[in-house]
Amino acid sequence: MADAAEEAKQKEALNGQLKEYIAEWRKTREKEEEELKKLKEKQAKRKEIRAEQEKKLNQAKKEEEEKMRKEENEKKAKEAEEKKKRLEEAEAKRQEMLDAQKAGDAGKKKSTAGGGNDARKEMSKTKEQLEEEKKIALSIRLKPLELDAMDSDELKSKANEIFNIIIQLEQDKYDYEQRKLTQELDLKELKERQKAQLRQKALKKGLDPEALVGKYPPMIRMYSKYERRTDTRTYDDRKKLYEGGWEVIRAESLDAIWKEKYEEWSKRPSKKLPKWFGERPGKKAGDAETPEGEEDGGEEAPAEEEDFDEEEEEEEEEEEEEEE
Repeated sequence: MADAAEEAKQKEALNGQLKEYIAEWRKTREKEEEELKKLKEKQAKRKEIRAEQEKKLNQAKKEEEEKMRKEENEKKAKEAEEKKKRLEEAEAKRQEMLDAQKAGDAGKKKSTAGGGNDARKEMSKTKEQLEEEKKIALSIRLKPLELDAMDSDELKSKANEIFNIIIQLEQDKYDYEQRKLTQELDLKELKERQKAQLRQKALKKGLDPEALVGKYPPMIRMYSKYERRTDTRTYDDRKKLYEGGWEVIRAESLDAIWKEKYEEWSKRPSKKLPKWFGERPGKKAGDAETPEGEEDGGEEAPAEEEDFDEEEEEEEEEEEEEEE
């Protein structure tokens, strides 16, 4: 019984401790939940503040962009107005010049200073700028026609005027095309002359004739791959650099052998025909015994006959000795 009472007391003590632990855990849990709620509220507030700040920044950026666009548009409008004024002035000057030329005032040609700079500016312009200037110039030149306020006679005169303008423009177009063709031919001729001069210059320097004619300059010829200095020798010098040696020795030996053989051949005895006994073949009635040119060999014939007789006698003696 005592043991059962002690176990009951221990269980009650453990239950009390567990209840205390549970109560403390609940208190800490409530504190943590309150802290999490506060943090979430702070985070939501920060998000709202950031969203408001982003809205303000976006609005400021939009306002700045709108200001920049307005300023750019104003600048473009001012530039367009200035260009229009310049083109109007240029068109007015051109019309004055044309009127003066038509009237016969050819001597009143004014040399405009800075023409080269204007040409450079024109060349440096982009396609968009040129198109804009073209549109402005066309708007100046091609003024709208008020056809409603014109009578039939005025319309006829206007049509004739436009027709004459078109004819004049076609004539100018043909003249410019012919001038372009002549300029192209002149350019071709000048290029050919330049090529010929460059070929002569290359030949003088000992280079290939087409060395200076190409798009890129010729490569610098070095003296050798071991000596880093330019080669100033001519083409003939470089061509004759490897001549000689064994080929020269062989040619000299062949010439000496040929000379020896030729000398031996030239020293050979001259062969002459023996004199004919009796009537020579091909002789005709009334011809001499010996033809012209063979008289010199007549004196040597008897010596040859004596030699022949001696050889026959020696052969006969040798045959007799053999028989004995």
